[in-house]
Amino acid sequence: MEIVNFTPIPAFVGGLLIGLSSILLLGLNGRIAGVSGILGGLLPPADSDTTWRLAFILGLVLGGEFFVMWGGDLRAVLIEANTPTLIAAGLLVGFGTRLGSGCTSGHGICGIGRLSPRSIVATVIFVAVAAVTVFVVRHVIGG
Repeated sequence: MEIVNFTPIPAFVGGLLIGLSSILLLGLNGRIAGVSGILGGLLPPADSDTTWRLAFILGLVLGGEFFVMWGGDLRAVLIEANTPTLIAAGLLVGFGTRLGSGCTSGHGICGIGRLSPRSIVATVIFVAVAAVTVFVVRHVIGG
């Protein structure tokens, strides 16, 4: 099997930036950088929380734009699934974040970084379910 798109340096730098932003949000704002919780807190918004939540989400959206402005190369991602499949996948992910009381960023990055047993278990379950899902979609359903 050929290794494609192996980019250890950009991945390392990206990981450092994600970790730094998580530490800063926790240290300066006392909040966990769980994206589903941050976004969910905007629906309906609590007045005292709206500003930092919007700034965080806006930073996620604009981060790629700034990267390209500063000469970065974003490679095209080809999504081969149809629209109903993407909608179903999004709804299942949303359901999973509610069921697991958090998402991969909240549990996988922040929770494991804090050595939270609950987050470690949740992350192991996320990864296991993802592996089973890929196997079923590619080898059982044939997608």
